[in-house]
Amino acid sequence: MNPGRKPPPQDTPLGEEDDAALFRAAIGPVRELPQAPAQPQPSRPRPLPRMRVRDEADARDEFRRALDADRLEAGDALSYRHDTVPARVLQRLRRGHFAAQDELDLHHSNAVKAEALLRDFLREATRSGLGCVSIVHGKGLHSDSGVPVLKNLVDRVLRQRADVLAFHSAPPAQGGHGAVLVLLGAGGKS
Repeated sequence: MNPGRKPPPQDTPLGEEDDAALFRAAIGPVRELPQAPAQPQPSRPRPLPRMRVRDEADARDEFRRALDADRLEAGDALSYRHDTVPARVLQRLRRGHFAAQDELDLHHSNAVKAEALLRDFLREATRSGLGCVSIVHGKGLHSDSGVPVLKNLVDRVLRQRADVLAFHSAPPAQGGHGAVLVLLGAGGKS
């Protein structure tokens, strides 16, 4: 026998010892490993701003409806009169009793170019002291969108200007719904 080793207990046969006890005796003292960190959880998705998205969609829809309500079709007449202009002046303009002193033809212009041409034309006509001008915008029958783009553009621009006293679609002999007669006064707004 080995002098440094303890003899096995006499009351237990050698082959019946607990295997786990033998293993622990063989490896000596142990320390417990630190617990492994938890697996990272996928980050939660950012909450969807459903109310904001819905509000923006509602605002866009309302804006489109407002635009559609004010949109002119090919057969619609342009008509506007400033509050200071008597109604009979608009009737005379509608009947073609005013002679146009100059004319601008916007056919074959895109909207950006047409707006620039229109603003320049009106500014020059007002500066020159012209009282009535004609703007040919076309009926919009061949528009890609089916909406008369130039006609709606002319209507919008004319309504914004302080130097425009009144306007109405021209009588059939002067262009009908494809042209507009415009009465100008001193206003100065470009």
